[in-house]
This record gives sequence, C-alpha cells and structure tokens, in this order.
Amino acid sequence: QVQLVESGGGLVQPGGSLRLSCAASGSILRFNDMAWYRQAPGKERELVAEVTSGGSINYAESVKGRFTISRDNAKNTFYLQMNSLKPEDTAVYTCNAEILMHLDGSTWWGWGQGTQVSVLS
Repeated sequence: QVQLVESGGGLVQPGGSLRLSCAASGSILRFNDMAWYRQAPGKERELVAEVTSGGSINYAESVKGRFTISRDNAKNTFYLQMNSLKPEDTAVYTCNAEILMHLDGSTWWGWGQGTQVSVLS
C-alpha cells in the first residue's frame, strides 16, 4: 500500500523560506504526475505547482518566481521550495501524485495528509 507522507510545514516570518517534502512510502517505479495544492480558511483549494507526466511544470501566478517544485527520484520524494513567503501564502498544503507502480503500467493516485504553512502578518 502506497502512502504520500508530507513534512516541512511550519510558522515563518514574511520573506522567509520553507521546503515541503512529499515522500512515497513503499516500492514505486516513478512519479507520473506530481502536484502541490493549498487551501486557505474560507477559500477553495487551488493548484500551486505541478509537474505533468509530459514534463511540463506549471505554477499558480501568485507563486511564480518564488516557489519551485522538484523531485528526487532516488528518494521517491518531491518537494516544494517556498521562498519570499507572504502572509497570503498561509494555508494547508497537500501533495498529490500519480505513481507508476509496476512495469505492467499499473498506477496509484492519491493525496498526502496535508501540512500547515503559516506566515506571520
């Protein structure tokens, strides 16, 4: 059974940085699609950053130039580096991925547990 386990959230001053991690437990071949979403209180969940299976990298306009999505295949982990954080970045951040499990093409799709990022105002 695969799980996505997140870490790295916390409380930070404006202008600070955090790096979120999303690690796949168990044996996998690779991430097909990877994404980070966030949801602030009273707001809808929004896509923050994604890497598609075709290799495209997309960011929400509000985080372009400040956030970077990346992966470490050897660690079965992908990351969200967040720099120049602003109070409006405060939200629960959740990772999402489609994972290629076996050479037969079977995949798994799911969510992490979510991690709180709070930027002081």
